[in-house]
Amino acid sequence: MRPVVRLTASATRALPRWLLLTLTIVYAAFGLFGRDPWKNEDAAGFGVMWTMANGGTHDWLLPNLVGKYITDNGPLGYWLGAASIRALSPWVDASNASRLFTGLLFCAACAFVWYTAYLLGRRPEVQPFKYAFGGEPEPRDYGRTLADGALLILLACFGLAERGHETTPQLAQFVCIGMLVYGLVRGIDKPVQGALWWGLALGLIAMASNPLVVAAVLAGTIAMIVIVPEVRSVWRPLIGLPFAVALAFSWPVAALLTYPDDAAWFLSQWANGSFNRFSAPPSYVLIYALKNLPLFTWPAWPLAIWAWFSWGGLRRKPHIAIPLLVLAPLLVLVVLQSHQSNLLYILLLPPLATLAAFALPTLKRGAINAIDWFALLSFTILGTFVWLVWLASLTGVPHQLARNLSRIVPGYVGQFSAISFVCAVVVTLSWFALVRWRLARHPKVLWRSVVLSSAGTTLMWVLLMTLWLPMVNYSRTYRDVAQQIAAHLPDDYTCISPIRLGDAQIATFAYFGDMQFSFADDCDVILRQDSQDFSAPSPMLSYVWKLVWEGRRAADRDERFRLYVRVDRPKPPPAVKRPLYRHPKG
Repeated sequence: MRPVVRLTASATRALPRWLLLTLTIVYAAFGLFGRDPWKNEDAAGFGVMWTMANGGTHDWLLPNLVGKYITDNGPLGYWLGAASIRALSPWVDASNASRLFTGLLFCAACAFVWYTAYLLGRRPEVQPFKYAFGGEPEPRDYGRTLADGALLILLACFGLAERGHETTPQLAQFVCIGMLVYGLVRGIDKPVQGALWWGLALGLIAMASNPLVVAAVLAGTIAMIVIVPEVRSVWRPLIGLPFAVALAFSWPVAALLTYPDDAAWFLSQWANGSFNRFSAPPSYVLIYALKNLPLFTWPAWPLAIWAWFSWGGLRRKPHIAIPLLVLAPLLVLVVLQSHQSNLLYILLLPPLATLAAFALPTLKRGAINAIDWFALLSFTILGTFVWLVWLASLTGVPHQLARNLSRIVPGYVGQFSAISFVCAVVVTLSWFALVRWRLARHPKVLWRSVVLSSAGTTLMWVLLMTLWLPMVNYSRTYRDVAQQIAAHLPDDYTCISPIRLGDAQIATFAYFGDMQFSFADDCDVILRQDSQDFSAPSPMLSYVWKLVWEGRRAADRDERFRLYVRVDRPKPPPAVKRPLYRHPKG
């Protein structure tokens, strides 16, 4: 049964292009620059990029963190950040340069989501009811309105704010998933072009992620071919699949030909490790997903569910089936993770936002008002809270907030930046102007139900990355600890053995402290992280370990670092041989 969508042409007025572009660029740009690499995944990903940028062919083909192989994902995401570091050196420091591609990838993903929804919105089966005397929207205008809605829904997703601004390989995978969905939709009316886009996306996913993610999206494509007649095309197996295979194998073949022994071990760990990271999850991982996944994907997931229900008679049509069959296998992978992590959640957003856009024409007025009022109240309250905390950090007023802040971020001293203050004021005034327009005009356009949500997430992200940026940076950087450790290192030390250090800590210590780590050699310095008191390293016959420094980040009570330097034991003086005493009568 096909839902009856009754719309007039006035309901499909598209957002002004300048407004949509401004919203996207502002959201993407803030939080990229003027900060340190943050714990945990952001700093770890940056460390691999920095190692590549300062290394040789071996580092580019076999991603590693100052000598420690990183086999969780393929190298594509790291290549982009490393290339940006090299291209902008020495004008831009490596930390900021690595995030330039983060912003570009973010905008590329937004573009793929917009064009995917636009193509699906022009299809005949989704068009509104045709009135006897006309007045219904044109397919092109209807598609543009749905595309605007899809992009606004994507920007409104809570989890995109932080994960969309980090230097992790998942951002390259995020773009590739958006490209894959676009290729499948584009192939309906332009089969050759769609097959090439699909093959490019599949090959890049293989180079950016791991074999299991490739298997998941490939399984979704196969199911799509069976279920959705519109996507069937001989060009996909004839040119799309060979293109994807050639692209996917280009990196492993190049690595094996250049470094056969190291590459064979690396690729086996890369392939086998992807299966080890997905298994029957323990209960605490499922509980973590149940708590965090709905918040991460809000408000896209309730809209996507409503789209599936409201288009009940057309669930095998492309606008429902394509995003759903890309989403489903990825959701299975998210649930089957063997450890707590929300890194893969971002991969769900492109198909989820596309599917959610088709809930907009069928939403009831009560639901639209509920979404609007929830966004208006929640983001206004949260924005006010951000301003009050910032004021408390500078002036100590309100006193209760200042006391809580000193407990949460001990040692932090508030900082005032005129540029950040002006940006925060502008975005806050823009929010109130938008709210006033929404409440006064009551526009009937389709995207009215999500414009406040997307603008609200933009408001919060910009406020956090202006007013709170010094505080967030203070609480999530290892710069100060790295500089303290470096000041206590011997001038003539050979290397440092890291013990219980995470990838983020190794990366930032190496970057900020210029420390030389080794994961195989017998080093003369040990840097150890202890969450509780441990005894000193055991002495050997020829040397002992001397504790020369211990400390932690001021904002973290759980981590404690200890630096030990090897001290050689003094060698005993050689024994003096005395002549044997003989009795005179002997």
